[in-house]
Amino acid sequence: MNLDIRGVDYHLITDGDPTTEPTVVLLHGFSGSSADWAEITPKLRAMGRAVVAVDLAGHGRSQTTDDPARYSMAETVRDLDAIAAHLGLTQADWLGYSMGGRVALHFALTHPGRVRSLILESASAGVEDAVSRERRRHADDALAARIEERGVEWFADYWGTLPLFETQWELPPATLQALRARRLANNRSGLAHSLRGMGQGAHTYVGSRLPELRGTLFLAGERDLKYVEVARRASSAVPGARCVIVPGAGHTVHLEAPDAFSGTLATYWNVTPAPESAETATP
Repeated sequence: MNLDIRGVDYHLITDGDPTTEPTVVLLHGFSGSSADWAEITPKLRAMGRAVVAVDLAGHGRSQTTDDPARYSMAETVRDLDAIAAHLGLTQADWLGYSMGGRVALHFALTHPGRVRSLILESASAGVEDAVSRERRRHADDALAARIEERGVEWFADYWGTLPLFETQWELPPATLQALRARRLANNRSGLAHSLRGMGQGAHTYVGSRLPELRGTLFLAGERDLKYVEVARRASSAVPGARCVIVPGAGHTVHLEAPDAFSGTLATYWNVTPAPESAETATP
């Protein structure tokens, strides 16, 4: 599905009927796309959720506009609100991973009435210290320039070898090849714009606003030590929040431990998943 949202063509993958079923909106991480959720989608459908997976600005099959302002956090949140309105989503469960988690967090703080539950996987509230935030912005600007100069193939090689993703190296070769193919499906301009607009150094730190949240689940993989600490600290600031650390997983919990990931969601939503059909069951 493609939607014209304020003059920009957004690509979405939908499964189920958002107008009649409880719906979860999925937001991918940097250099990802809606296709990143393919393995999780049947599990979410088994929980009775309709699924809406969005290609965020600068990613996947969404249009890459030349207007740098459209890649800011505020404009992305505004676009997502328009998408929700177009789909008739009065309320939904919003699930974001890494960069997508920061987007989901900003969305929940801006449009709390649209959020039934919020799931933040390996995501932070931004960089608290102003000096560190400015340093991060300069680093993201430099990486954006290298992507524009060297291209997406160079970026995919570079990004895949970062220590943050070292636990992914243990995944089956076919899984790694598919992950690389999804990164290569992006374009250099979109990724560069996204880094400059939604990188951790580009948006305000919202940690002080965490107590405004309700119905929030923080998820991290136990081998991703930085984000384990981030999740624990953030959850302690949110009334009634839960924090789940998934054994054996790293930064990308939904990819590295999909069964534990979906089981955590089922427990949090208090639902009993139906058996997956033979057509949609994950091997």
